[in-house]
Amino acid sequence: MSLNRTRILQLSTIFFAEFFGTAIMVFIVCFGGVNDYEFYRPTLATMSFCSGLAPMIVINIFGHISGAHINPAVTIAAFVLKFIDFSTVIIYIIGQILGSVFGYLVMRFSIYTEYLQNPESFCMHLPTTTCEKAFIIEIAITFVLILVICGCWDPRNVHNQDSTSLRVGFSVLVLTFIGGSYTGGSMNPARSFAPAIYNWNWDYHWIYWVGPILGSIIASVLYRFVFYKKKINETNENEIIESGNEEEQLRSVRNARCDGN
Repeated sequence: MSLNRTRILQLSTIFFAEFFGTAIMVFIVCFGGVNDYEFYRPTLATMSFCSGLAPMIVINIFGHISGAHINPAVTIAAFVLKFIDFSTVIIYIIGQILGSVFGYLVMRFSIYTEYLQNPESFCMHLPTTTCEKAFIIEIAITFVLILVICGCWDPRNVHNQDSTSLRVGFSVLVLTFIGGSYTGGSMNPARSFAPAIYNWNWDYHWIYWVGPILGSIIASVLYRFVFYKKKINETNENEIIESGNEEEQLRSVRNARCDGN
C-alpha cells in the first residue's frame, strides 16, 4: 500500500510540474505575440526569443522535478530511451495538454482583443507553404531538437548539466527562427493544441502532431541504437560508482530518467 501511495504521489508531482510548466511556456510564448501598436510589434525574431527563453525558465523551475518535458515529443523520446514507462507517458502528456490550455486561457483573458492580430487565430500554428513541405520541416526541426535533448540526458554529459536550460532554450530559439516563417516552428503538439481548441480551428493541425512525434521517434531511436554504446536501460549504477564522481554521475542518470527516482 505504501508503494502505491508513493507511486501516486510521484505521478501527481509529475503531473502538476508538467501542467504548470507547459502553462508558463504557452503563456510566455503567446504573450510575446501581443501587439500594442505603440511600443511593441512582434516579429519572427522576438517570437523566436520568447519561444527559446520560455523553456529556459521552465527547466530552471521544474527540471529537477519532472525533467520539464513540457512537450509530448520530448516525453515520447524519453519513453523510447526507456527512461519512463508507458503509464508515466500518459501522465506527462495529459498534464502538458491541460497545462497548455490553461496557459492560453490565462493569456487570452489577460489582454484586450484589440491587441491581438487576427484574434480568431491568434498564436495558432498555420503553414505558409504546402502541407508536404510544412510536414517535412516539422519533422526536421523536431529531429534536431530531440537530438539535443538526448545529448543533454546522456550520462556521459554529466559535467555539463548546469547548462541544460541554455542548450535547450537556444536550440528552440534557432529552430523556431528557421522554421517560423513556414510552419510557425512548433516542435510541440501541446503548444499547438491550445490555440486550435480555443479558436476551434483544426486546419492543418495534424501536421503539428504527426510531424513532431515522427521527428522525435526517429531522433530518439537513432540516438539509442547508434550513439549509445549499450542499451540505456542496462546502465549499471555500480559501474558508474566505480568510475569515480559517483554522487554527481548517479544524479545525472536518475535525472535523465525523469520519473522522480
